[in-house]
Amino acid sequence: TGGACAFIVDAIARHEDLEYFPFQHEQAAAMAADAVYKVSGTVGVTVATSGPGATNLITGIACSYFDSIPSIHITGQVNQIEKSIYLGADVRQAGFQETKIVEMVKPITKYAVQVTSVEALRVELAKAYKIALSGRMGPVLIDVPMDVQQAEITGEVYFEPADIEPDELVGLGKRVSEFLSKSKRPLVLFGGGVGLAGQSDEVISFLEKHHLPFVSSWHGSSFFDHSNPLYCGSIGVYGNRGANFVLQSCDALLVLGSRLDNRQRGKVEAFASKADVLVVDIDRGELDKHKNNARHNMFHLDLKRFDAEMSGQNITTAADPGWQGYWGAIKRKYYGLCPSTSAEAYGSLSPYEVVKHINRLIDQDAIVTVDDGANLCWVYQAFERTNQTIFTAGGNSPMGYSFPAALGAALLGSERQVISFTGDGSIQMNIQDLQTMKNFELPIKLFVLNNFGYGIIKQFQDTWFDGRYEATGKGYSQPDFKAVVEAYGLAYRRIEKADDILMEDIQSSEGIVFDVILHPNTLIEPKIDSGNPLHIMSPALDLTEDDFEFSFLGAGE
Repeated sequence: TGGACAFIVDAIARHEDLEYFPFQHEQAAAMAADAVYKVSGTVGVTVATSGPGATNLITGIACSYFDSIPSIHITGQVNQIEKSIYLGADVRQAGFQETKIVEMVKPITKYAVQVTSVEALRVELAKAYKIALSGRMGPVLIDVPMDVQQAEITGEVYFEPADIEPDELVGLGKRVSEFLSKSKRPLVLFGGGVGLAGQSDEVISFLEKHHLPFVSSWHGSSFFDHSNPLYCGSIGVYGNRGANFVLQSCDALLVLGSRLDNRQRGKVEAFASKADVLVVDIDRGELDKHKNNARHNMFHLDLKRFDAEMSGQNITTAADPGWQGYWGAIKRKYYGLCPSTSAEAYGSLSPYEVVKHINRLIDQDAIVTVDDGANLCWVYQAFERTNQTIFTAGGNSPMGYSFPAALGAALLGSERQVISFTGDGSIQMNIQDLQTMKNFELPIKLFVLNNFGYGIIKQFQDTWFDGRYEATGKGYSQPDFKAVVEAYGLAYRRIEKADDILMEDIQSSEGIVFDVILHPNTLIEPKIDSGNPLHIMSPALDLTEDDFEFSFLGAGE
């Protein structure tokens, strides 16, 4: 709250059908609003005061923008009369805490507007809501001066449904059929856009009907059961080694709802270099970035139409008889394999072992939020989803996202378990909202994967700076987490081996913070060093030309 939004907060409080939840920091509130949609499909809303209150929302708004998540942010603003008394003079700030938040957030919102009257507010609320949910979804912001907040309004605000594409087919089925018909080594990349379009089950049915192997992005991996026999793993710079081998060996790659960011592709010009690629996406801008690649084809489509477009299509391929044997053998060798040579070397706890142990303990419908950096990689490399809702802020990937996201999920009031993974550095970004967890008695299980520093940057420093850990080990410090957690009145557990994490704690009705003690030099394994293609990961494998990894990739490559 704050002076410039106090009228809005008071109005919400007096409305018998509305409820609000105060956070300790606006950034955390914006991240929680992002999570509300990811968990429930309901658009999350924040209210913040002007100036620093509004600018504190920006990191969370950016999370929603890059991940295509609809959210609404309502900011208070100074009285319009504050400006009028300056007779049009160009001053930096007219009223106290006045900040041009609309101009600041326009690059990271689908729509941002300041209203000048209560009548305009009625129109803009409905317009912004529709824009947030239409096309490639995203956040919107409405800035409301205090004099508008004080005005009386009667009647209803009617929210129109989001825009949808026309019913007529646009030819995706024929295009996909033609694309795959000559393929000897077909592969599908399941992107997060499939899930956002509500087409996960339909795409999986399509893959199973035509017996097409598939890999996924990390966002995409949140929308299907990983035990599917056709699934070969997630790809990318920190992806599964086997999945990367399969992708680099295919000759036709169908990409559904993935923007193919550089963390997925590694060395961009070497991505799927043996394949023709057909990318299906809702955003023409994401498609346009492939214009200069002769082997990349683009198809503009809202994947909400996938099932209708593919219905009745009989997809045939010229699949090499050895292709299924190849990707099947690769999967058996590498899928679910999470060695931790660094933990073994130091005789310390492996983060992969911890994640797998927690994975076994939690409910099938648990909500799992994940942060950034090393802890993000460890979780997505080791976690095997059945029916859990697991997500992170993939595009923006800020430190401190996971815990507020867990708060947003828990505040929805369902009976589902909420599990949050974060790091010792990341938790300090929004540690103040432990008070929110305590205040609302939220039974979140918060796991701090504590490697006493910024592990992912340390590995970068190993590569480029001869292991000089400036501001990651040297200069980095952390508080006594036990003392901090208990100061907030929450339960604390120190974890030095995986078996210290007990089922009774996971099932407990109280909020608990688990301090998981790792060695400071625990590595992310495997990973791609900068400049390498997807199939060359470290630690390096000792492969020969006789190894089946080279069957289609090409010996010596």
